[in-house]
Parts: sequence; C-alpha cells; structure tokens
Amino acid sequence: MSPTSRSPSPWRQEFLPLLLLAGPLILTNLAHVALTTIDIVVLGALGAREIAAGGLALALFNQLRTTGTGLVTGVSNLVAQANARQDHGQIRQLLVAGLFWATLSGVLFIGVLLLLERPLVWLGQDPQVARDTVQFLAIIAPGLLPCLWFQALRHFTVGLKRPGPLLAITLVSIVLSAGLNYGLVFGKLGLPAMGFQGVALTSSLVFLLSLLMFLGVVLKDRQLAQYLDLKRLRCSWATLGAVWKLGLPIAGTYASEAGFFSVLTLLIGTLGMEALAAQTVLNQIIYIVFMFSAGVSHAASIHISEAHGAGQYHRARQLGHMGLAVGAALMLLFAVLYLLFAQQIVTLFISAEQATNQQVLSLTASGLLIAALLQFFDAAQNIGNGILRGLGDTAGPFRLSLYGYWLVGLPAAYGLGVLAANGIFGIWIGLAIGLAVTALLLVLSFERQIKALLAQRHPSQTQAGGMHAAKEPT
Repeated sequence: MSPTSRSPSPWRQEFLPLLLLAGPLILTNLAHVALTTIDIVVLGALGAREIAAGGLALALFNQLRTTGTGLVTGVSNLVAQANARQDHGQIRQLLVAGLFWATLSGVLFIGVLLLLERPLVWLGQDPQVARDTVQFLAIIAPGLLPCLWFQALRHFTVGLKRPGPLLAITLVSIVLSAGLNYGLVFGKLGLPAMGFQGVALTSSLVFLLSLLMFLGVVLKDRQLAQYLDLKRLRCSWATLGAVWKLGLPIAGTYASEAGFFSVLTLLIGTLGMEALAAQTVLNQIIYIVFMFSAGVSHAASIHISEAHGAGQYHRARQLGHMGLAVGAALMLLFAVLYLLFAQQIVTLFISAEQATNQQVLSLTASGLLIAALLQFFDAAQNIGNGILRGLGDTAGPFRLSLYGYWLVGLPAAYGLGVLAANGIFGIWIGLAIGLAVTALLLVLSFERQIKALLAQRHPSQTQAGGMHAAKEPT
C-alpha cells in the first residue's frame, strides 16, 4: 500500500493547523506595529525634515528597546520551569529580577539616547536633523522604562500561561496613539499643538498607559496578584544571574538584526535629509510586511518543536519547508502590490501635497521595487530563525546573523552605495544581499541538522538511501 493511500498528504495535514496558529500571531504583530506606523504617518504629514529626524530617533529608540526586551525575554522560560515545580518563591524572585534588569538597562539606554547629538554629527548626519533627533529622543526616552517594565511583566505572565488580554490592550493603545497624536500634534481635542514633539510625547504616554492597563489586569487576577505582594518580594544574586545568562544571547540576537538596520539608516543619513526620510518610510513598510513572516516563523517553530520532541524528523523537515513556502507566497503577494501600486502605497505615509516631499516620494517608490525582492530574503531569514529554534538551536542563528549581516551585508551596502556612488539604491541592494546570505546560511543549517538527526535515528538506513521514512512515527 502506498504512503498516499495510508494517510493524507502531509501538506493537507499540516497546512491548515500552521495557518490557524500563524493567523492570530500575525494579527497581534500587526496591532503592535500599528503604533509606530501611526507615528510615521503623522511625521510624514509634517514634512521631510520631521520624518527624517523623527524616523532616525525612532530607529535608535527601537534599537535599544529591542535589546532591552531581549534581556528580559528569558523570564518566561524560567518562570515556566519554576511554576512546574510549584516554587512560588522563585517565581517572585524571577519577577523582581526581570524588573531589575528592565530598570537597569532602561536607565542606561536613556542616558545613551540623550547623548547622541554629537555622535550623530560625527557620523555624517545633517546637524539640524541631529539636533531635532535628540529633541525627539529627549521626550520619548523616558517612555523606555514603562515599555521595558511592560515587557518584563508580559514575560512573567506568559511563563505562568496567563498572558492576559495583550491583543486587546494593544488595540486600545492604538486608539490612544491615534487620538493623542491628533490632539498633541495638531492642537485638537483641547490639547496644545506641539507639532513634531507631540509625536514623541504621544509615544511616551502610550507606553506608560499600556503598562498601567496591563498592571491593572494583573492585579485583578487572583493567581497573578499573589506574586505582586510587596511584602513578600525578594530576589537573590543567583536569580539575577540566571535571567542575565539566559537573556543576554537573546538580546544579542535581537540587537544584531536591529543594529544592522540602524547602521544602514545612519549610513543613508549621510546622503542627505531626503534619503533619510525615504529610508524611514521604506523601513516602516518593510516592517509591517515583516510581521506576516514573523507570525509564520513563530507558528512553524512551535509545530517543529512538537515534531522534534516526538522524534518525527521527516515531519519537522516538511514543516520547515512549508513555513518557507508560505512565507514566499505571502511575499509574492506583497511584491505584486508594490509593482502595481508603489506610488499609492508611499503616499499613505508621506504627503504628496508638499513640494519638499517630491524627491522623498520618488526615492521611496523606486525603493519599493528593490523591496519587492528584498522581502523574499527577509522572510526566509526570519522563518529560518524560527525553524532552527524549533530544533532547539538558538546560538546558531545569532552566529549566522553576524556573518550574513555584518561580514557580507554591511560591506556590500557600503561598497555599492558609497564607494560605487549608487547612493541609497546601492545601500538597499547591499541590504538585500546581506539578508539573502543570512537566509541561505539558516536554511542550510536547518537541512544539515535535520540530516544529522535522521542519521542518528537510522544510521544504517540513512547510509543505504534513507529507507527509514516508513518506520518513523507520525
């Protein structure tokens, strides 16, 4: 009897569950990215200088926010382990440790953000843009603390499998962001018109309000509230060290990817205000689409972890290939939209009515043609990270990202954009090359590890030509 007659096609078996898991993850990701998208749209309505400076400020802020988030991400894993042992004292210590590292990194990063004006000028940024960037950062930087406290609290609750209504809180935050931007930037709803600086204040306030909403949810949950009794909160050096040890490599991986984009943004800033404004808009468009592949990556990772734990290595390989195929199909859809509606997409982010924006619009619309190809590689490297995590490999993706981004992508961007005088288009092509190499290395690593697992399971059959498939559990 053929394998097909014995069981349904693996694609028919796995495809729908993968999509059903990826869908809610994508929606949550999109809700989160909507917050920064609102900021970019408002900045685009103000003008090219505002979107250049504000976009650079947001890129630098998000670089440090992402790194700090990575530092407390391991809290969820450690809390889950302690919860399995019913070690409530250790759970409290982990909560304190997460908040400690969030506070320490937040204060350090705020100090860094406030001292960036001269370094930005030294790195070739326009002095006026650098000045405006630091003015923006001076207002948004304090929001880093409630933002990182929110993340520490979030990972604490996720570890207890009681994450709370995160999607609902994010959706409320979107409404608050839109309303506060409308009021504080343009002087509506009885609020003062702050213009450019109103965007920064809105972001900082939304971070604080999101924390307060989430804290309110936690305090109303009896199971969670017991861990926030101030009289019983304790911590130890060992617990602080455990969170640091687990969180540091995660922070390194996050920082590597975000840092690559930040450095390229700084490099593009040396080409002029219009180029920097175009980079801000293009980067935000890419970031929105990135959320689709991030959802697929997470879903594929979870399914592969299940297959890996059951020793179903052929299934794990099929799931990896399926995740990559789904990501490619989604990117093809967006590529078609870019090719057909490039100008219309760009005008959603920056006003075409202002004469100073015309060059920005032209640069960004042309850049979308490169992004149509770039996002295939971006999705592949993102999903590649996820499928390797499914096999339990977290150190490998960090090493491979260093090779692909920094040893290939950055030199390629500098060579094509600056040395070869191709400007912003050369830098974007270099970015695509770095993502392509990273994606290739990750996918090859996945295939190599799957083959090693299969060889360990059926060494004689692997040598004879891989006849073990029929005996593998399904």
